Amino acid sequence: MSSNIKNTRRFINTKFGFFVLTILLFWLKTYISYRMDFTLGAKGGIQEFLLAINPIPAALLIFGIALYFRGKLAYWLMLIINFIESIWLFANIVYYREFSDFLSFGVIKGSGDVQNNLGKSLAEIIHPLDFIVFADIIILIILLLFKVIKVDHCPFKKKNSFAVTILSIVLIFAEFGIANANRSGLLTRTFDNNYIVKYLGLNEYAAFNGYQTYKESKTRSEAKPSDMNDVLKYLKNNRSSPNMEYFGKAKGKNVFILHLESFQQFLMNYKVDGKEVTPNLNKFYNNKSTLSFDNFYHQVSQGKTSDAEMMLENSLFGLPQGSAMVSYGSQNTYQAAPAILAQHGYSTAAFHGDVPSFWNRDNTYKSWGYQYFFDSDYYTEKPSYSVGYGLKDKIFLKDSAKYIQQLPQPFYAKLITLTNHYPYELDKQNQSFPATKTGDDTVDPYVQTAHYLDQAFGEFVNYLNKTGLMKNSMIVLYGDHYGISNNHRPAIAQLLHKKNINSYDLAQFQKVPFMIHMNGLKGGINHTYGGEIDVLPTLLHLLGYKDNNTIQFGNDLLSKHRNQVVAFRNGDLISPKYTVVGGNVYNTKTGSIINPSNNQKKEIKSMQDHVTNELSLSDRVVLGDLLRFYKPKGFNTVDKKDFNYKYSAAMKQLKEANQKKHSDLLNKLHTNDTENLYKTDAPELK
Repeated sequence: MSSNIKNTRRFINTKFGFFVLTILLFWLKTYISYRMDFTLGAKGGIQEFLLAINPIPAALLIFGIALYFRGKLAYWLMLIINFIESIWLFANIVYYREFSDFLSFGVIKGSGDVQNNLGKSLAEIIHPLDFIVFADIIILIILLLFKVIKVDHCPFKKKNSFAVTILSIVLIFAEFGIANANRSGLLTRTFDNNYIVKYLGLNEYAAFNGYQTYKESKTRSEAKPSDMNDVLKYLKNNRSSPNMEYFGKAKGKNVFILHLESFQQFLMNYKVDGKEVTPNLNKFYNNKSTLSFDNFYHQVSQGKTSDAEMMLENSLFGLPQGSAMVSYGSQNTYQAAPAILAQHGYSTAAFHGDVPSFWNRDNTYKSWGYQYFFDSDYYTEKPSYSVGYGLKDKIFLKDSAKYIQQLPQPFYAKLITLTNHYPYELDKQNQSFPATKTGDDTVDPYVQTAHYLDQAFGEFVNYLNKTGLMKNSMIVLYGDHYGISNNHRPAIAQLLHKKNINSYDLAQFQKVPFMIHMNGLKGGINHTYGGEIDVLPTLLHLLGYKDNNTIQFGNDLLSKHRNQVVAFRNGDLISPKYTVVGGNVYNTKTGSIINPSNNQKKEIKSMQDHVTNELSLSDRVVLGDLLRFYKPKGFNTVDKKDFNYKYSAAMKQLKEANQKKHSDLLNKLHTNDTENLYKTDAPELK
């Protein structure tokens, strides 16, 4: 026994021994993180085996670089490499906890756009135990400093270093071969980063993501007009005709888009301790003049809110990594809702109580054709007025009224709420609803901020009624993405009053509200399956624009002949018959997992191919900026130079537009101000 210990010590005191110890400690902490911090869903012996060994091949390659150097330098290189690798692991643990995804170069590239607002969120997301990923480095440094492990100054033979490099490369290819045999087309068909990490590892994911990012950067320069042919062919075969019962019912109406931040469908009619979380939204949802869609899903990826806006206003998907608004909002050509409606006589405006650069909105909105962008520079700012990511909703909506009343009608106005945003903070004076009691500190305050948003919405509706705007407007509400990520399964199970939840339940949990209200509209609960990609064609048809020329991947939710296959950004799908999540197939109506027959497999494959094709073509449009090559009949390409969102320039333009049209609310009501009609109980304003 003692001889074995001596031999082990002797081995560890060699350069190669220290190398092996470093690899083992790195492997251990990575594998523990796979199990504790990520939900990778390894199933079966092969997947479990690959999950267990996948940190090793790349680690041998990267750490093995140090073996080519002598003395202390080799040891320091191993520690530095370990430190860099540990930062990458730590960053992914923190990011995954909130977003159920891994960091991409696209996200990192866009981080400067949102860094001013990340402080509070990061403070909530980071756990003290996360720093344990650096423990092995500290241990190794201590062992070296106290000479428990002594530096081996003997040179490590170059042929042995080279052998380690060759071994690592062989293992990487062997690993990929086994992975690809278990999941065919792993790197060509999947849109889900979880698969790559599960099968290949975090380092291999980083390398693949880097390659994807490089390829994306080349796509635009290599794109050509003929690339649009496949897109046009797809749209010709998949575009649905409007439902004439609804076509043009909102013609000439103002359009309000209310962006409900992080708001999920399960909140509708939901009660805590016998009290409705969202009584005002519930009333709206159940109104006979409201079309409410109860099978409507968010389809966002890493771009979260920006992905939702991209789909809503362009009927183009967000990207599989990063944010299209951040990376492609400034340079690309778009055929977005604001530009389409502006060319039909509408005034177009976006309202947002945060800095204009967030998600690159100040640049992207110009590309989309927004005439006005009322950002935080337009609102009174006091410390008590803001929480989390910007102005509190009650203050934001009330202060927006002074600009809404000046918009020439008809107008298209999008208002982005913020208070119901992670980490769901709300000061005591605004808390008027009990938190849930799941024991999850992230989840429990969610209903409190949702209730506050509901109160703000109720006040806004009262204003619309008092001013008469409700009578001549179409009010559209949608939830942009989930508020509670899939990493809170025990809490989600309690919220849904279930003992356990599976992948099917989590897929259904991705439903968000979508409502269209207009006086006289034939409303009711609509059960069609759809998502954010379908909003634009739905609204255009209601407004009476049969737009078969601009590029839209969605389909009118009211069409009688629409394809009801909902594509998720990771390649999963939901339809009225089947739910396909993570390779498993569920009966959508019952939630039970099924073993598909041969005929069912053909049907599901057809749906899967449709989803893959749809996502791929949309990506080609965005990445290649293909719309610069396509000039649709009846649409003029947006010139960003036409827009200036600086306060003085925008207000001058607004005044001139009012003098020309005389159709703003103030002119219609023969008054100088309608703010006195806006009543709020916001304690900060008293």
